[in-house]
Amino acid sequence: MALYYDLHIHSAASPCGADDMTPNNIVNMAIIKHLDIIAVTDHNTSCNLPAIFKVAKNLGLMFLPGIEVQTKEEVHMLCYFKEVENAVRFGDIIYDSLPSIRNDPNLFGNQYIFDEHDNIIGDIEKLLLSSSCFSINELIECVRKFDGAIIPAHIDRTSYSIISNLGFIPENLDIKTVEISRFSNSAAQLLKTFDTSSLNIIKSSDAHYLADISERENSLPINEITMSAIFNYLRGGK
Repeated sequence: MALYYDLHIHSAASPCGADDMTPNNIVNMAIIKHLDIIAVTDHNTSCNLPAIFKVAKNLGLMFLPGIEVQTKEEVHMLCYFKEVENAVRFGDIIYDSLPSIRNDPNLFGNQYIFDEHDNIIGDIEKLLLSSSCFSINELIECVRKFDGAIIPAHIDRTSYSIISNLGFIPENLDIKTVEISRFSNSAAQLLKTFDTSSLNIIKSSDAHYLADISERENSLPINEITMSAIFNYLRGGK
């Protein structure tokens, strides 16, 4: 059974995300592209997950709540949760750990919070592009306290990836799944260099613009369309 996905999308809460990355626009674009499930993973915040979850539920699209956390090593890690409530609680912990640097929209972009009707109901004060105070090890431990799954993001990129910053994936991290970027050349080169035979690999868009959301081309090889099956795969199940 194949479940077509894009598990790395940014809303307009991320300062690098386009202002039209609203809950309804994201969900409807995913439906237009015939995706079965999406995850929205903004930088260091969960503020828009409740609104996007409501829209996805109303329109019949599976939604995986997520956050892209920047660790103190400046490594991007994708954190996924079965329930929005746990994602929001986790997101509050991450946001509180960020340094008190105010966002300047003119320099970095807007950090909008939406309701389920795409109304702007707030702006996120702290700059979300900062590193949290969590190390990779500490972040893994925190995610698991919320029954989540965690994977290194875009490991083939030359910045903000676990391989670009550490040079390897430490064995003690107990990482079972990794994400490669949608740029096939860099991903192919990495896969030739590193032994990934023991890892599950996903490829998502890291979309900051609506047009960049994945087409119906990447699928999870799972036996049933349930959150349990999805998390089993993200945690290393085959």
